[in-house]
Amino acid sequence: MYHLVKGIYTSLTRKEGLDNAGKTTLLEKLKSEYSESKRGLDPDKIMPTVGQNVGHITINGTLLRLWDVGGSENLRSLWDSYYSDAHAVVFVVDSTDRERLEECRDTLEKVVGSEATQGIPILMLANKQDREDSMGVVDIKEIFNKIAEKMGARDSRVLPVSALTGAGVADSVDWLVTRLLRNKQDRPPNYR
Repeated sequence: MYHLVKGIYTSLTRKEGLDNAGKTTLLEKLKSEYSESKRGLDPDKIMPTVGQNVGHITINGTLLRLWDVGGSENLRSLWDSYYSDAHAVVFVVDSTDRERLEECRDTLEKVVGSEATQGIPILMLANKQDREDSMGVVDIKEIFNKIAEKMGARDSRVLPVSALTGAGVADSVDWLVTRLLRNKQDRPPNYR
């Protein structure tokens, strides 16, 4: 299928979304499932991100460097500084927060509209699917369809996950790694 040259394929993947969407919980779940140490923070110890968190995981010989950037409104202006090095954007949506979905859509529209994100895969995760009050992926897609034209021909997908339980996380990682490997000609990886 895909073959990597010897060395480490470093993919800079940005995780974004509004505050309280579950970005840090997702990062910690990924670390507990995929990092060599299998250590991630207990969800009860996770605090709101002020600035950024960085995690490294290896999947089938592919090293992913994940930047979890704070999603509060005053921190979103800093996101642009990360885009030029990004190989993908993982946009985490709180699927239980119906009141903020329009704000979330507007925020993703700005991310997608940035010249620096052109051509890179966008993975939107409908998080908190373990809760009874969560919206389904079909309903979330309908809200975000308004920005589909701006996505262009790039790879994009909306997947259901629960960062807390881990449901859907493996499928999301598989989708992301496949797209990163496919797009490595457009955005060459950093070898170290």
